[in-house]
Amino acid sequence: MSVQNRPLSPHLQVYRPQMTSVLSIVHRLTGVALTAGSLLFVYWLVAAATGAEAYETARDLIGSWFGRLLLFGWTVALFYHLCNGIRHLFWDAGLGYELSTAQRSGLVVLAGTVVLTLVAWIAGYAAMGAL
Repeated sequence: MSVQNRPLSPHLQVYRPQMTSVLSIVHRLTGVALTAGSLLFVYWLVAAATGAEAYETARDLIGSWFGRLLLFGWTVALFYHLCNGIRHLFWDAGLGYELSTAQRSGLVVLAGTVVLTLVAWIAGYAAMGAL
């Protein structure tokens, strides 16, 4: 048996990233981010149940610039994961596999993420009376 000098299998250095592959990777990452963000939500709920002092500490943390940045990132992850999950449901039904449709649906996912995130934050600030 002779050894041949040929690649064993394709790898990441061979392929140029495509929108569908990048969006798939980001979908997985946002799933992880949503889990981590949910821990912050649970912390807030436990603090609210524990008492006024614990709740004040949680409110100060979440209301800080860093806490709001985490909440903004969690909101982006939530809406991205939602929009891309809907896209995957269409794929599960066998729809949208054509290259042009996959490209357009990827752009719709990105646009939907931006629009839904901005709407949620603007509505949240309006509800607080900050606008």
